[in-house]
Amino acid sequence: MKDKIKIIVSGGGTGGHIFPAISIANALKQKHSDCEILFVGAEGKMEMEKVPAAGYDIIGLPIRGLQRSFSKENLKFFSRLLRSIWKAKAVIKGFQPDAVVGVGGYASGPLLHVAAKLGVPTVIQEQNSYAGITNKLLAKKAKKICVAYEGMERFFPADKILLTGNPVRKDLLNIASKRQEAMGHFQLDPDKKTILVVGGSLGARTINNSVLGSLSQIAESDVQVIWQTGNIYIEKVREELKNWDIPGLKVFDFLGRMDLAYAAADVVISRAGAGTISELCLVEKPSILVPSPNVSEDHQTKNAMALVNKSAAIMVKDIDAERELVHAALNLINNTEKLTELSINCKALAKPNAADDIAEQIIALI
Repeated sequence: MKDKIKIIVSGGGTGGHIFPAISIANALKQKHSDCEILFVGAEGKMEMEKVPAAGYDIIGLPIRGLQRSFSKENLKFFSRLLRSIWKAKAVIKGFQPDAVVGVGGYASGPLLHVAAKLGVPTVIQEQNSYAGITNKLLAKKAKKICVAYEGMERFFPADKILLTGNPVRKDLLNIASKRQEAMGHFQLDPDKKTILVVGGSLGARTINNSVLGSLSQIAESDVQVIWQTGNIYIEKVREELKNWDIPGLKVFDFLGRMDLAYAAADVVISRAGAGTISELCLVEKPSILVPSPNVSEDHQTKNAMALVNKSAAIMVKDIDAERELVHAALNLINNTEKLTELSINCKALAKPNAADDIAEQIIALI
């Protein structure tokens, strides 16, 4: 292999795509320090801020996803797609990568399509148990497809598939040693059980309403709660809480130290994004998953069921959450036998070396 290699990492739109992409880039740098990495994302999306903060250059394409319901934005889709393809061609010819990696999301579509046509080897990382349409289209020309779930042969050619898992943040390794620090950070009682409630980086209306509607149950219990509401819901939640005195309820718009939040938690309530599920398995936390109904092909339900079918998590449907979610969490946190079962079974599904394994495949391909 030549001394200096150049790789483009493409994808984005949400934190669920961005953070695994950065983990792969970091792993590539660790294995090949002289590696030059360029990110390509979607203009105006989260990656345009998060990637430079991680120390990498990024170029944005004008691409946007198709809206599932009728929208005037859909009328611009094809012109944006064509402009994105032309820009992707210019990026690839200018940067001259040895390989291109797509981590999902519509931003990766034009770039990997052009790369394959120009003869540049491409690698796909599919995070979900149900493959997205972009990756299914790109798979025909990809050299390798790194997946996080078994049974992905129904979407991709079997001879290209590698079961690597999803990359996760390194600070989530060995969180058991951080429990004392976590208790101090969140000002919690180490002798009480703790529920962590997260709805993704932006929060989740259903999960927040479920907690708000069950404040009396929480107040009567001896359980502590760390609650990430998301920025758009925090003011409503704080207003509602003015009428309550629940010392063990700690409310945040965003949790900057997820490692400490996981370390403090005995049970986690969460959406069922692929990255979150990979984190829950790595940190061995019993969880109640509430799949978002607002995602393509209902893939969060399929992600959740991949764990539920192996007794590694509990699922509550979004439509049932306001009635059942907190009650289920309070029951679970007091069921030591069930907590142990879920923890052991989700640990068995963890793949802590995913980023390193994917990086090795990319370098080997080059």
